[in-house]
Amino acid sequence: MSDAQIDFKNSKRSLAFKQLVEWVVVIAVALLVATVIRLFFLQQFYISGPSMETTMFSDNRVLVNKLAYQIGEIDRGDVVVFDRATMNGTEVEHDDLIKRVIALGGEQIEIKGCVVFINGEELSEPYLPKRDTELTDPSSRCGTVDMESQTIEDGSVFLMGDNRPQSFDSRMFGAINEDLVVGQAFVLIWPPSAWSGL
Repeated sequence: MSDAQIDFKNSKRSLAFKQLVEWVVVIAVALLVATVIRLFFLQQFYISGPSMETTMFSDNRVLVNKLAYQIGEIDRGDVVVFDRATMNGTEVEHDDLIKRVIALGGEQIEIKGCVVFINGEELSEPYLPKRDTELTDPSSRCGTVDMESQTIEDGSVFLMGDNRPQSFDSRMFGAINEDLVVGQAFVLIWPPSAWSGL
């Protein structure tokens, strides 16, 4: 074998090795960027259960902006994902739940005949499913027909599911601290036919 042939084989190996290294670097950088985005900026969440029907359904997936409340304020009507810690015997379990913000810190909330009042004013809730709001039996329509007036502590939010008869929410477990909010759900991404803003 001539020196030219050996040099050609060596340069081919060197080129293949360089390409392999480039691909490894590209994949590593892509994984790092994806991890940083997921940890600090955006995350997909899976919807489990009927509490937000008909806004979203079980098995839907939403994209959550984790920076939304680092740079902005929580607003009434926002759909949020939050961490709910519960005890299972001696173990602490964490569930990511999704609900709508109904009342903010410092506000007074009351429910009378399935109608939510904030600081004495009736809350307009166009997102509630007609299938529920048109029912005549109050407990079938909203689950919790009446709730005594309570003031939400500063730094807390009162959350409820859009499917009031089947939602386990702040009516049962109380307002939550804003620090437990993971982020704002802003788009339904799965299935593709359901793609829409929230």
